[in-house]
Amino acid sequence: MDMSRTPKPAPVLILLGPPGAGKGTQARMLEQKFGFVQLSTGDLLRAAVKDGTDAGKRAKAVMAAGDLVSDDIVIAILRDRLAQPDTAEGVILDGFPRTEAQARALDDLLTETGQKIDAAISLEVDDGEMVTRISGRFTCAACGEGYHDTYKPPATEGICDACGGTEMTRRADDNAETVASRLAAYHAQTAPLITYYDARGALHRVPAMGAIDDIAGRLQALVSETTR
Repeated sequence: MDMSRTPKPAPVLILLGPPGAGKGTQARMLEQKFGFVQLSTGDLLRAAVKDGTDAGKRAKAVMAAGDLVSDDIVIAILRDRLAQPDTAEGVILDGFPRTEAQARALDDLLTETGQKIDAAISLEVDDGEMVTRISGRFTCAACGEGYHDTYKPPATEGICDACGGTEMTRRADDNAETVASRLAAYHAQTAPLITYYDARGALHRVPAMGAIDDIAGRLQALVSETTR
C-alpha cells in the first residue's frame, strides 16, 4: 500500500431549491446516509458570534449596527468551519452562495483548502404545485403536528390526530400570493448561479416533486456518483 498517497479532499455539495422544495429534509437524509455536515449560513453566523471567533466578532459588530454581513466575513466564518474535524466526510452548503460573486469567493476559498464544488444540485419543482403545497400547510398549535389541506388533512376535521388539540395555525406568509412572489424572487436570484455552475459542469438537476423517499433515492445516487 502506498502510504504517501494524498487523501481525497472532503466533498462539497450545494443544495439549491425554492422555499418548500424539501432542501432541509433532503439535506438531513444525505447527512445520515453519507456522514456529511449541513452548513447553513444563518447557523454559522450565530455560532461564530456565540463562540467569539475573530470573524464572529466582526459579524456581531456589523449586525449590531443593523447592516448586512459582508461576503468576506461569511467566507471567513466558512473557512473556520471547514477546518473543523467533523467536516472530514463532506459538507452540504445551504443558503450560500446566493450570488455569482459569492460563488466566485467560495471557489477561491475551496482552492485554498484543495477542495472544489463536487455538485451544485438544483431541486426542480413545478411552481404551481409549490404554491398549492405551501399555501395548504397548517399545524396544530398545541403539539406542532403538521397537516395539509389536500395531502394530509386530520382524520377528523379540526382535531389533531396526535394530541386531540383543536386549535390550528398557519404561517402568515403561507398564502398563495406571497408564495408565488417568493418563488419568483428565488428564480430571479438563483438564475445566475444555475448558469455559473452549469458552465463549470457542476450543475445537476433533480426532479423534486413526488414522494420524499423517491427524491432521496435520486439524490443519493447522484451524490454517490459525483463524490466517489
